[in-house]
Amino acid sequence: MFSDAHKKAGVTYPQGFQAAGVKAGIKKSGNLDVAVIYTEQEAAVAGTFTQNAVASAPVRASKKVVATGMAHAITANAGCANACTGEQGEKDAAAMQDITATALGCKADDVVVASTGVIGVNLPMDKMEAGIKQAVKELSTEGSENAGKAIITTDTYSKACATEITLGGKEVRFGAIAKGSGMIQPNMATMLCFITTDAAIDSKLLQQALSEIVEVSFNMISIDGDMSTNDMVIVMANGAAGNAKITEENEDYELFKATLKNICQELSKKIAADGEGATKFLTISVTGAKSFADAKTIGMSVAKSPLVKTAFFGEDPNWGRVICAVGYAGVPMDPNKTVVKFGGIPVYANGVGAKYDEAELRKVMEAHDIVIGIDMGDGDAKADIWSCDFSYEYVKINGEYHT
Repeated sequence: MFSDAHKKAGVTYPQGFQAAGVKAGIKKSGNLDVAVIYTEQEAAVAGTFTQNAVASAPVRASKKVVATGMAHAITANAGCANACTGEQGEKDAAAMQDITATALGCKADDVVVASTGVIGVNLPMDKMEAGIKQAVKELSTEGSENAGKAIITTDTYSKACATEITLGGKEVRFGAIAKGSGMIQPNMATMLCFITTDAAIDSKLLQQALSEIVEVSFNMISIDGDMSTNDMVIVMANGAAGNAKITEENEDYELFKATLKNICQELSKKIAADGEGATKFLTISVTGAKSFADAKTIGMSVAKSPLVKTAFFGEDPNWGRVICAVGYAGVPMDPNKTVVKFGGIPVYANGVGAKYDEAELRKVMEAHDIVIGIDMGDGDAKADIWSCDFSYEYVKINGEYHT
């Protein structure tokens, strides 16, 4: 569904969107660190945000923008989170909006702002102002790749995708960039995700679709069980495709929603696979549960277990750690009904370890992508959680993150 040819276009693949990423000197590395995404044609906007009570100043400012239902721009930086920065942080987030709005000729409450990086450090506003102004000068339909690079922190690469569908006889395009690698635990993960589309859709329906989709995409990933202070997913829809505006839950809405869901799930998997120091991409597939909530709780319990994660890093088929995490998840279960499989090979059933071909299981454990299947034998609900292993590199990255 996702076109490699358009991947670099990302958020500028839809009509009417421009982007840029520049070096402002906020990241210690000297890499790209300020991004601007812009649509001259006013866009419907929707967003979901971290549920951490210690939310950053940009999160609070952007919630107000999303509440208006319309926006023109997103300005984001990496290298400094502007979280736990008090009154000065609030002023700096507002200044990011003002500087962007002045440079673009729109209103401050039309600008979503986002920051990611070290907590408890004030934004260097002289660098930020210069960076925003430079990014606005460099806005282009070729700028998504640099914008994607400007928002990453410990990621090994920028996540992006693009696709198109037909709505009412019109080609409608979607594009996205995202970052996320550590401090990943819903709700939501330590991530920023910006999605653009040239579809015409009512802002309330856009918000409804996004809120539902986040529950089965970004809220289904866990890298380390830590919930960040700065996360957000923002969607802007500027209507430039010229499709009949979606104002009700009709066939066009369902197709739009399905496409947005695919994008969010694709990016969720990329974020989980690019976990800090990760060497394995783990899918915890829980089936046979009484409810989706139960299935998710069980899957998250397994995904967050350091013992499970380190076992898979060591390519050790230690199924005892998995069934242990299932047992303490807090969901009533019958050990004799539960079946655990690694890569489709049963390793636990009927309350005891299952006999398996060691050579075949070794192949599973050596692979990069591994499915941990857990059948509860207690219903027909299911959930997939996306995660990764814990390596030596994860400890090194986070031991040195601040210093």
